[in-house]
Amino acid sequence: MPKNNIPPVSVSLFSKMARRFQALRKSAADHFACFLPSPPGKLSGFFLERLFSGVSMDAGQADPLKSLPKNAVIVYVVKHKSKFDFLFSQTRYRALGLPVPRLAFDMGIWIWQPVSRAFRIVLALLDEWIRHRRLLNPYQTHYYDRALFETGCAMLFLVEKKGFYRRFVKAGDDPLTFLIQFQKHTDRPVFLVTQLLFFTRYPAQSTNRLIDVMFGSSEHPGSIKKFFTLMQSPGKTFAELSEPLNLQKWLDQKEVLTAPIEMQAHRLRGQLLLQNDAHRQATTGPVIKSVEEIKESILTTDRMRRCMEKCSASTGEPIYRIRKQADGYINEIAANYRLSMIRFLSVVVKWLVNSMFDGVVVDRAGLSRVKVASQKGSLILVPCHKSHIDYLILSYLLYHNNMACPLVTAGKNLSFWPLGPIFRRGGAFFLRRSFKGETLYKDVFSAYLHKLLEEGFNIELFIEGGRSRSGKLLRPKLGMISMLLDAYRNGACKDMIFVPVYIGYDRIIEEHAYIHEVEGGKKEDENLGQVIRARRFLKKRYGKIYVNFHQPLSLREFLSGSETPISAMSKADVAVLCRNLSWRIINAIDQETVVTPHTLVAAAILNIAKPWFTREELTEGVEVYLGWATHQSAKLADTLILNPASATDHAIEAYLSRKLIEKAPGDRGGSDEKTHYMANGTRRNLLDFYKSNSITVFLPAAFTALAILKKDAFQFNSMGLSVDYAALQTFFKYEFAFDLDRSAIQCVRSALKAFIDDAILMPHPTLPDQYQITSAGYRKLRLFAAFVKPYFESYKVTLQFLKTNRKTDLDTREKLKRIQTLGLQMLKNREIDRIESISRINYTNGLTYFSSLGINGLEDPETISSLETLIQTHLALLPP
Repeated sequence: MPKNNIPPVSVSLFSKMARRFQALRKSAADHFACFLPSPPGKLSGFFLERLFSGVSMDAGQADPLKSLPKNAVIVYVVKHKSKFDFLFSQTRYRALGLPVPRLAFDMGIWIWQPVSRAFRIVLALLDEWIRHRRLLNPYQTHYYDRALFETGCAMLFLVEKKGFYRRFVKAGDDPLTFLIQFQKHTDRPVFLVTQLLFFTRYPAQSTNRLIDVMFGSSEHPGSIKKFFTLMQSPGKTFAELSEPLNLQKWLDQKEVLTAPIEMQAHRLRGQLLLQNDAHRQATTGPVIKSVEEIKESILTTDRMRRCMEKCSASTGEPIYRIRKQADGYINEIAANYRLSMIRFLSVVVKWLVNSMFDGVVVDRAGLSRVKVASQKGSLILVPCHKSHIDYLILSYLLYHNNMACPLVTAGKNLSFWPLGPIFRRGGAFFLRRSFKGETLYKDVFSAYLHKLLEEGFNIELFIEGGRSRSGKLLRPKLGMISMLLDAYRNGACKDMIFVPVYIGYDRIIEEHAYIHEVEGGKKEDENLGQVIRARRFLKKRYGKIYVNFHQPLSLREFLSGSETPISAMSKADVAVLCRNLSWRIINAIDQETVVTPHTLVAAAILNIAKPWFTREELTEGVEVYLGWATHQSAKLADTLILNPASATDHAIEAYLSRKLIEKAPGDRGGSDEKTHYMANGTRRNLLDFYKSNSITVFLPAAFTALAILKKDAFQFNSMGLSVDYAALQTFFKYEFAFDLDRSAIQCVRSALKAFIDDAILMPHPTLPDQYQITSAGYRKLRLFAAFVKPYFESYKVTLQFLKTNRKTDLDTREKLKRIQTLGLQMLKNREIDRIESISRINYTNGLTYFSSLGINGLEDPETISSLETLIQTHLALLPP
């Protein structure tokens, strides 16, 4: 055999190896390190699961993604390029049922690749370099197109060290440009979902610390800092997803549609960065500055300089004294927000809730809407105010749902030691009850409010001005809303998101103090002694707390329907806007009212037209009210939904144990159902407080029932009911907040339908608009109408005072004192029936209404006489 000849067997083996290598090279050409074909192996998977087990992620984060179309392409967007974020998604998303990204744009995921695939990737790179002196490009080979179509999920990064240089200077490939082209050539919708990892709840600081320079900031920590944070503080790191951005809809916008693709990619990157930063700020809060920084930035503005110079000129005080005064006002007002104090208060509030209450029932869907809205502008949280627990529980809920706690407006009366400094560090800023005669103080407070909005803080305010002593919502105080509108007019922020919040209780801790004040007693100023005595409350149980969130209201959207922009509005127009907005907020809070078993039982006790009643009669009254609330789709306490009978019995037993109701003297009833009870005459005002918690739910029924009873016939025509309904709304316009979007006709129609469904009324079989009251219906109509009897009696007393007193210079406090005395005398003489009508709050609202008609004394006897007739006519229809 010749020396250089190769045996046939060797030739065959060489050919097979060549063909195998060629096939391997071809298959390797479609392999890139940016793709992870399968979950990590057992060993690496175990390590990653242990590493990321300390990262919490609420299951609710998956809800927006689960509602997307099944053929959607989902691309997770991370601000900074990070293998850590990509591996987290690989480990945790599968468990949550979320799409798992296998493709990472412009990232080499080498160490987690299977060995065989890593070999193919290296082979492909070598082959391309040897043959063409270049590296394989997944954009040019359309690999990204194929991989994205196949998996339907990927991850891209907005910021990397050399990303801008590559895109802008070298005109390299941009993943966003690729995605835009991808969307334009496919019918499958592409959704961009921002992913954020939070390694701390602390807001960004105004200056960098040395540790941040060495190991990265809290927003963008380095790998070492991430690892040690997870090891040292497991559970404190958490992940969140923003609302998906529909790329197709975004591209269809007019300002985007005609732009070049490079400009489209630039705008898209800018919007995604803004969304990322807004989400992060909504979670951790804005940059925290010291009080000194805030003070300097406020007092050195041109606006404040002009205000101080004007004040100096008008008072004759030297300018340095005015500046000193303004400096002192900032110290008096400003919060000294510290997250460490928030964390401490969170522990305290949790302990208080567990010790005193039976849990907090939270509107989770509403809270999710608020969380999304917080990324679009500063939140202005506007809860109703029934208890000191309100501001504690709201901040507690926001903190534990990964939202920035608001800065809370608080009365100066709460700034006493030691709670004042604690509240100030917890985010409270203090204001005086009145700005009358305090021009400089008002200017400083307005400037402080402007600064908070400019910095991006959320603000919590109580639109009623103080805690409600009557149980129902008070009329709105317009001062804070007016100052917020002024700040918005002056460009403090692009938008303000008003969030009406309902906070309700089965029982409030301040109930006895409230009744003392309603009955004419003097309010005790907050002090250290009250704090010490408050420990007695820890021995009692106060039922549940209910928190509901109304749909957030964007001020910018609210103003979009106005022909005149707010910057061009006159002072009178802004005042109208302020009043309209305030009443809409009050009405929105009312719409979120939770009807509780304690409310229904209190209403039934007070509205039954008998001095004593059986448990069976009481339960029937509760069922009537529950049927109405259900028909109106009112918010019901969870216990009423699960087991109304058991919830009712529990509330009755609670009132019995607290002696709000008691067995009638000499009762010989056998079974519990036949036992006779009566309301404790000295505690009716307390029952009225709990009845009033949900009274606005029943006002349409009460007004319609009164209008029907006024017909004085068992068969009647519905014409004219809406006129009487509207008249009652006008009469009580300072007492209740009515739905501005529902006319009297709509309310009456809805009530008539509910009455028919409950067999209170029967429509005539042939005559339109004719109805007949059933035998049981008459009793139920009186049950509904009885809701407003205490208010008619309060107004009767007020009108009697005005009738018998000439217009004098008495201040409001002295007037109320005299009306109170007159009311007690009329109650003793049996000119009125209900002790709960002896209410300073009702008297105040009555004075306001009569004053709006020009009645301040007996100068207008004809008007007074007509009002007396109106009140007496309606009282005659109501049960004693």
